[in-house]
Amino acid sequence: MKTVLRVAALGVSVACVASLAPVQSNASSHREAPLIAGTPGLDNTDLYAFVSPDAPETVTVVANWQPFEEPNGGPNFYTFAEKTAYDINIDNNGDAKADITYRYTFRTSYRNAGTFLYNTGPVTSLSDGDLNLRQSYSLDRITSAGTKKVLKTARVAPSFTGKASMPNYATVSDEAVTSAGGGVTSFAGQADDPFFADLRVFDLLYGGDLSEVGQDSLRGYNVNSIALRVPKADLALKGNVSRNPVVGIWSTTSRIGASMKGKPGKLQQVSRLGMPLVNEAVIPAGRKNEFNASVPTGDTKFLSHVTSPEIPKLIEAIYKIPAPATPRKDLVEVFLTGVCKDCGPIAADLNSQLLNKDVVKKSFRPSEQLRLNMAVAPAENPNRFGVIGGDLAGFPNGRRLTDDVIDVTLQAAEGILLPDPPAAVKTLGDGVDANSAGFRSHFPYVALPNEVSVNQQ
Repeated sequence: MKTVLRVAALGVSVACVASLAPVQSNASSHREAPLIAGTPGLDNTDLYAFVSPDAPETVTVVANWQPFEEPNGGPNFYTFAEKTAYDINIDNNGDAKADITYRYTFRTSYRNAGTFLYNTGPVTSLSDGDLNLRQSYSLDRITSAGTKKVLKTARVAPSFTGKASMPNYATVSDEAVTSAGGGVTSFAGQADDPFFADLRVFDLLYGGDLSEVGQDSLRGYNVNSIALRVPKADLALKGNVSRNPVVGIWSTTSRIGASMKGKPGKLQQVSRLGMPLVNEAVIPAGRKNEFNASVPTGDTKFLSHVTSPEIPKLIEAIYKIPAPATPRKDLVEVFLTGVCKDCGPIAADLNSQLLNKDVVKKSFRPSEQLRLNMAVAPAENPNRFGVIGGDLAGFPNGRRLTDDVIDVTLQAAEGILLPDPPAAVKTLGDGVDANSAGFRSHFPYVALPNEVSVNQQ
C-alpha cells in the first residue's frame, strides 16, 4: 500500500503544484510548453533562492536553462542565446510587479571560425588560446530609478567537453566566478542539473502498473546555470531587511522578435518560472504558451486550477486516495500569496510580502512567485522536506538545491498543511530523495557538469 500511495501521490504532487499554470512534459519546467520546447536555449528549467549558507548576510539565486544537456552533445555544445534577456525578477512589496530585475545578456565569439572544434587543444583556463568558442555577458540591475551596469564583460564557464579537453574543469569553472563589488558575486556556465525526480509519472503513472519508481530521470544531464549572490539589503523593500525581510522571485527569458513590418523588434517574453512544478501538469495544452508569456499581475486567471486541481480527483478515482476538499485555499496560500496568518488557513507567518512592515496592503496581489523570508537563518543540518520537516529555511520558504520539492509538493497537494491530514500522506514520495552529484560547498554551489554519457551510466 505504501508503494501505491507513493506512486499515486507523485502524480498528485505534479498536478497540484502545477495547478498554477500551463504545462506539458518533464521535470520542474523542462520542456513544459510547445513553443519553448522548440527553443531549449531559452527554456527555464528551475529556480532556487536561499540565504547563502557560508555568507548568511547574502542571498543566492540560482536560475537554470536548457534542459537535458547530454555531456557529449558536440560538436555544437551548449551556449546561452544571444539577443536574449535572461532575467531574475524581485518583488519586495507584493504588488506582483518586478521592483528589481537582474538582467544577463550574452555574447559569443570564436577564435577560429574555420574549424568545427569547440576547443582546439587542452583547455586549462578561461583565457586559454585553445578554447575556441567563448561567451561573455553583461549584468544590469534595473529598477524604477534606472539601469545600473553591474558587470560589463564577465566570462562564462564553457561546456565540459571531456577530460582530455579540460583536464582540470573545476578550476576553469571556478574561474568564472566574478565579483562585481559591493558584495555582489556572479556565475554563468554549465552545471549538473540539480533537480532530482522520477519523471516516469508521465508514462501512465509509472507504466500503468506501479512497477516503475525510484529512478532519477535527470541523472547525468547538465543545464546552463546562472547564480547570483547579493546582499540582503539589495533585495529588501527600502533596503531594510529587519522591517521587510520577504521577497518574491521569478525568472524569465525574453528574446528579440522581428516586427511584422520588418523593423527591429522588442523583447518578447517566452519563458517564465517561479515555484517549481507550476509549468507542468494541470493547465490545458492550449494555455501553456500563454502562461510563459504572461506576467504575475494576471495570475488570478489561473486561480481555478489551484482551488480545484484535477489530479487529486483522478488519483481518488483510480487509487481510492481521498482528495482534499475544495476549494484548496491552502494551495492558494503556498503558491499565490505566501504563508501568513492573514493569508489563509495555514496558521503561521512565514513568507508572504504582507509580513513586510512597509508594504501597502491594498496594493498586494496574489501571484505565482518563489517567496523567501531572508530573516530565517540557514539550517545547520538541512532537512530535505523543508518546512513540513520542521526546517523553516527550506522549501517552500525559498528553495535550496537539496530540497526534495517532489515529495514536499505532493504531500502539500494531498493536504499535509491542512488540519489532521491522513497519516499516510507523510509517506508519499517518488523514491528519489537526493541529487546524484554532490553540490559545491562554495558559491555557485551547483555541482560540476556530468562527464559520462547518459547511456553509459
